[in-house]
Amino acid sequence: MKNVSIYFFSLLALFLICIPRTSWAQHESEATNVAPTTLITRPVATYSIVARDPATGEMGVAVQSHWFSVGSIVTWAQAGVGAVATQSFVEPAYGPLGLELMRTGRTAEQALKALISSDENESVRQVGMIDVHGNVAAHTGSSAIRAAGHYVGENFSVQANMMENATVWPAMAQAFQNSKGDLADRMLAALDAAQAEGGDIRGKQSAAILIVPGVSTGKPWADKIFDLRIEDHPDPLGELRRLVRMQRAYNAMNAGDGYMTTGDVASAIESYNVAMDLLPDEATNGEAPFWVGVTLVSVDRVAEGIPYLKRAFVLDARWAELLQRLPETGLLPSDAALMKRLLDEMKK
Repeated sequence: MKNVSIYFFSLLALFLICIPRTSWAQHESEATNVAPTTLITRPVATYSIVARDPATGEMGVAVQSHWFSVGSIVTWAQAGVGAVATQSFVEPAYGPLGLELMRTGRTAEQALKALISSDENESVRQVGMIDVHGNVAAHTGSSAIRAAGHYVGENFSVQANMMENATVWPAMAQAFQNSKGDLADRMLAALDAAQAEGGDIRGKQSAAILIVPGVSTGKPWADKIFDLRIEDHPDPLGELRRLVRMQRAYNAMNAGDGYMTTGDVASAIESYNVAMDLLPDEATNGEAPFWVGVTLVSVDRVAEGIPYLKRAFVLDARWAELLQRLPETGLLPSDAALMKRLLDEMKK
């Protein structure tokens, strides 16, 4: 533990040298539209879950709160490392510092203990952490506003403060343990269970979900399976579920594009069909059917692509204009006869 503390203080010193505390607070406030002092003196009343799927290795954090843009300060995760939820009288630095400690080999318990032991305001903090190996740790400070508490289970932790009822976090744990589906489904089930028990005593405003793979690709921009925030909405959990469904569709679209680049047309079509089944055309404003149609036409599967193009045109006639610009970029063959056929069919 001595070595952990030494490492932590060295790391913290580096942060303090490079980014003075006031600058750090200002940086966070710019991202969240919250004045620097409110991050310390006002509680981000929240219920959240950090969790890992042992089957896939995916890790994530999901949260709901009566606080604007809760995801910008509570949710932290890094592929191949772990996930952190930092809340109550929130200290955002617990996120990047906790991840850095876990990245260098500390367990979630060791990382959290190092942070708590060096924080003179630990009594107002609430934190949940999970590492890539499924080790879990949580802390609810003695001065967190009631009802406040946490529950640590296998591959997950749920934590809540300023709740209407003390039944919130037990209900979250039960919902996560008993629900089916992938990690996103199960974490959303936990959030729904919290709200069903009363949730935040003040109501609801924002929500977020962040899920990363268990193994990093080395490309941070590619290592987020879900990274969605509802900043301000009367039904943040309902809106979050809608966006999760949309993200699933676009993930399938992207997978289809990946198959196309390797020449696996059958797998690409299967992925595209998954995307089409997840969302009505209106939900993507025609984007999904249009680009599926373009992709099929580009590999000389014109008859299969035309129905998709027609579906986009029904929603907005401007798709026909965009179609005519694609040969200039090489996305479609420069073939006047083919273009006339596509336009005629789209407009039928």
